[in-house]
Amino acid sequence: MSTPSKLWVAAIAGMVCIQVVASLCLYHSFALTALSDIVQFVLLLSGTLALLPSVLATRGRVRAFWALMMLGMAFWFCYQILWTYFEVLQRTEVPNPFGGDVVIFLHIVPMIAALALQPHVQQDDRTTRFGTLDFALLLIWWVYLYLFAVIPWQYVQAYEPSYDHNLNILYLTEKMVFLVGMAALWFRSRGSWRMIYASWFGAGLTYSLGSFLANWAIARKVYYSGSLYDVPLAVSMAWVTVIGLLALHYSPLQQSARLFRSYGVWVARLGMIAIFSLPLFAAWSLFDSTISQPVRTFRLVLTLASMLVMGTLVFLKQHLLDGELLQLLNASQESLDNLTRVQAQLLQSEKLASLGQLVGGAAHELNNPLAAMMGYSDLLSSTELSNEQRSLMHKIEQQVRRTRTLVSSLLSFAKQVPAEKTLVDINALIQTAVKLCLPQSHGPNIQTHTEFARELPRVLGDSNQLLQVCLHITNNALRAMTETGGVLTVTSRQENAFVVLEFSDNGLGMEQPDRVFDPFYTTRPVGQGSGLGLSVCYGIIQEHNGKITCQNRRQGGATFRIELPAATAEDQAAGNATRRLSSLEQHSQSKAAVTG
Repeated sequence: MSTPSKLWVAAIAGMVCIQVVASLCLYHSFALTALSDIVQFVLLLSGTLALLPSVLATRGRVRAFWALMMLGMAFWFCYQILWTYFEVLQRTEVPNPFGGDVVIFLHIVPMIAALALQPHVQQDDRTTRFGTLDFALLLIWWVYLYLFAVIPWQYVQAYEPSYDHNLNILYLTEKMVFLVGMAALWFRSRGSWRMIYASWFGAGLTYSLGSFLANWAIARKVYYSGSLYDVPLAVSMAWVTVIGLLALHYSPLQQSARLFRSYGVWVARLGMIAIFSLPLFAAWSLFDSTISQPVRTFRLVLTLASMLVMGTLVFLKQHLLDGELLQLLNASQESLDNLTRVQAQLLQSEKLASLGQLVGGAAHELNNPLAAMMGYSDLLSSTELSNEQRSLMHKIEQQVRRTRTLVSSLLSFAKQVPAEKTLVDINALIQTAVKLCLPQSHGPNIQTHTEFARELPRVLGDSNQLLQVCLHITNNALRAMTETGGVLTVTSRQENAFVVLEFSDNGLGMEQPDRVFDPFYTTRPVGQGSGLGLSVCYGIIQEHNGKITCQNRRQGGATFRIELPAATAEDQAAGNATRRLSSLEQHSQSKAAVTG
């Protein structure tokens, strides 16, 4: 604890000592009353200000906890101001019934609300939001109890004995609820929070005992301001200052919410119990024959108004719960969809990885006999053969070449590892692919339409492999429209942090769009395709941390969608540095050649 804090505590301890000495040495007089009121005034002001640094130094629910505690102390301080005004400035006794009693009653309500926040527990905003509504229900209920039990005997039908009795019983109940709640937090917390809660419990217990003794003395007409009965009250007031300074010194940390899940449930249940108690109070008022008609009418109207207000809060809470439930359902459905897609991608990747390991070794073993077969077919072609023999030799050569093409595809499939990645202009890449593929289309009335987004961010990748993907998808789309004709639409745009490419055609569509990326799956006639092209494309896009999908269009045809992550600012800077370094190397090489 810092030196100013120690001096502060010493000063507060000195004020308590002054109260004790005055209570022991001075008789019942105006001087004793004034001294006692001023000491308690200073102690309450000190306790209120001691909590202010904790309010300013914290955030979230912890700040709300200290703010509510400070608000409770501020109410207590305001009540002391009223008490001092009558006894010191007016030199009269505080009237009874006193309208300011509601202030001393309400000063514990914010403190009870602070307990419901559980500042020592880490909670999300949703839990805090619903906890605030539960607190509002309990706050209204406590105000309702005061208006129901005390106010009728003050303003509707003034009767001092009933007023004092109901106020004391209700105030005692309120203090017991605060002590029980504080004790629960004390035993369920750890570390610095446990010490703070224990201190609050000690201060509250001292105050409750002091209030009980003061009421006992008042009932026997032996109490007066400044008597020994005020000493426990002064001690409890000074204790709050110590709590504020300790909290600022230790800066307690929050704990995991997993250990305290049941507490929030009980707070909500207490709110529901408070609502269900209102009809019981109304029935009590209706059938209690000992109260007058004006008091009965006041209580019934008060109960109906409270039911309306608390019912509105319940409706608001239910509305928030319904919205929360819909969000959870939507999030669950989205998570399920994402999980399904991830499982499909994982299954596809496992297929490709397993097959890649298999064909990588088998393809190399097949190349040797294929090379021998090609050599023997070349030797046969240079010898004298009959027409039938030469025809058979050409068929053998054709099948060997087809097998070599298949082996080459297998090797390409097994080597799905991109080279060094550079910044690639996707729009230029697509334009190149379309220009290369369009002259090879042989269908009637085949057209291409491109829609490229301006200022499209670059993509970090291997331009050759990405061009291979675009060429293959474009060729597939043009081949699908060979018989019917149509339009191939190629678009590019940016969606969030991704560059999206779409290839849409007006062909016949895919029979099984979910299987087009499976190895060796093809819809072409035998001998016209190996079924590895789209699998290779899938592997390339996966290596570029992207995603490729296929789906049929409602109006006919199919759409291939490719998502590639856009290059970040760091990627752009690295690419620019690489280009500058490459330019410098080329310049130095040219200079060396000229010099040589």
